[in-house]
Amino acid sequence: MRKVVAGMQMSIDGKIDGPDGYADWVESWSDTFDLLPEIDACVLGSGMYSGYEQYWSAIKADPHSPLELSGNLPTPEEIEYADFALNTPHYVLSNTLDGVRWANTTVLRDAADVDALRQRSGKTIYVVGGAQTVSGLLDRGVIDELRLTIHPLVVGEGKALFATIAQRHRLQLNEAKSRPDGTVSLVYAVGD
Repeated sequence: MRKVVAGMQMSIDGKIDGPDGYADWVESWSDTFDLLPEIDACVLGSGMYSGYEQYWSAIKADPHSPLELSGNLPTPEEIEYADFALNTPHYVLSNTLDGVRWANTTVLRDAADVDALRQRSGKTIYVVGGAQTVSGLLDRGVIDELRLTIHPLVVGEGKALFATIAQRHRLQLNEAKSRPDGTVSLVYAVGD
């Protein structure tokens, strides 16, 4: 069975978005866990799909222009991730979308479809978000590992990562790394 890993960036008070609907404290949306060589499929929710597709397509189309969301130039890691995103199969978890326009992308209807995907041969499946998707898959027992990048910021008002979680989950800390920018990367195995 393939491993399913969810990776999220959040504030120290558990927020993935601030009051304006985005995480303006995140400097780069590239993979912060060095997972790309291990991944051959990505899953995301329908609420995240549109912005994700637009963001990475814009970087791929013009890696030397400022990003609309931040006004910053893409980092080298974001340019690398844009290549990865456009060449890796993506699965959008949605019971409302009829189709998607991004090449190499398929709509899945529910967590059982993600579980079926993990039964196929292949590498790690990366759940890139959003919060409701991560929480739903965690509650269904589909996520094996949770990787969090914690930013040294208390946001206060905003969208919490685990706001929709339905049950308690035990986690085992497998790795913790602090970085010079003050972020901390935590890797947890998901228990029963």
